[in-house]
Amino acid sequence: QVQLVESGGGLVQAGGSLRLSCAASGRTFSRDVMAWFRQAPGKEREFVAAITRSGGRTYYADSVKGRFTISRDNAKSTVFLQMSSLKPEDTAVYYCAAQPLDYCSAYRCYAGPKAYDYWGQGTQVTVSS
Repeated sequence: QVQLVESGGGLVQAGGSLRLSCAASGRTFSRDVMAWFRQAPGKEREFVAAITRSGGRTYYADSVKGRFTISRDNAKSTVFLQMSSLKPEDTAVYYCAAQPLDYCSAYRCYAGPKAYDYWGQGTQVTVSS
């Protein structure tokens, strides 16, 4: 079993920055691809970013490309999401997810929420205009 705990959410003005963290426990962190998803009220959960097990490859939704950066520290079993130039439309609950995804090699595979079995409880990000 993998336990995931997000932190770092909060209220920020448009144009500001936040850094989310997700601490993992329960098994070897480097086994898993790590991803961030978000869900706004009344909307489906959507992909934000993913990072491969070694950190060698990253994938981003078009809506956040150039503004958000995903990274991981395998020694600390933590994945990060640095968010800059935040917009009101970034307001959502942000979730981290984990899964080995040995078979994935393309964006579409990493971006599907159904590919991930392990999820955190989420952290709220609110961007005011």
